[in-house]
Amino acid sequence: MQVRYVADPVRFPRMTGEEIRESFLVEHLFQPNAIYLLYSEVDRGIIGSVVPVKTRLSLAGSKELATDYFCERREIGVLNIGGKGEIAVDGKTYTMENRDGLYIGKGAKEIIFSSDAANHPAAYYLLSFPAHQAYPTKQVKLKDAEAVELGSAEGANKRTIYKYIHPRGIQSCQVVMGFTVLAPGSVWNTMPPHTHERRMEVYLYFDMASDTRVFHLMGPPNETRHIVVADRQAVISPSWSIHSGVGTGAYTFCWGMGGENQTFEDMDGIEMGRLR
Repeated sequence: MQVRYVADPVRFPRMTGEEIRESFLVEHLFQPNAIYLLYSEVDRGIIGSVVPVKTRLSLAGSKELATDYFCERREIGVLNIGGKGEIAVDGKTYTMENRDGLYIGKGAKEIIFSSDAANHPAAYYLLSFPAHQAYPTKQVKLKDAEAVELGSAEGANKRTIYKYIHPRGIQSCQVVMGFTVLAPGSVWNTMPPHTHERRMEVYLYFDMASDTRVFHLMGPPNETRHIVVADRQAVISPSWSIHSGVGTGAYTFCWGMGGENQTFEDMDGIEMGRLR
């Protein structure tokens, strides 16, 4: 497990592009036959991926967590962005189609990931935070998610937000999670931007062509910078940073949050005139 410490808003404006990438970009997700985990000191979030190809892969405890098993004091939000597979949690199996979600609650001891076909393996994205109460493990299908339409074609930001783990959906201690699909011809996400001082957020960009890039905007509203993001890469967004982006082609992104509260609408909007 990699441990990542990110910069503060005072140091951020003086960082080079490469330093910003090293601090906030998660590049090495979704390696075949591997579990990848990155521990961020921002709200002690763990960003990870599991891609079982030829064998099943089991999520275990680690020295960094100082626990006997991964969910001893944690919960996990999972989104499958690959082929069909299965996740077994303490002996109960959940069939995971593309874009199916799963919440794994505190106390789950045995978590095993598998794929149905090696030539089109499942690709599980994980976002985990500390948990102080045990909620039951639950699955959510796309058809059952709360969907919200936002934006407009004129603003090039027409999009549908699908909410999976949230107070009106699957209950959790900290994790709030879902994903956003942009309509054809729309390229902007989360514009006008916002911050939320009470939570951090992670954006995972996926379903992009190999030559498509997203210019992810971040930083304090008066000192914004950008990170160029490729398919299946993620960006860590601290509570003091805006998080928005524009793509050169079609893309979808998974958003996930953890922190002080779970109120989706708890955002501090930024007027366009304040951006620098």
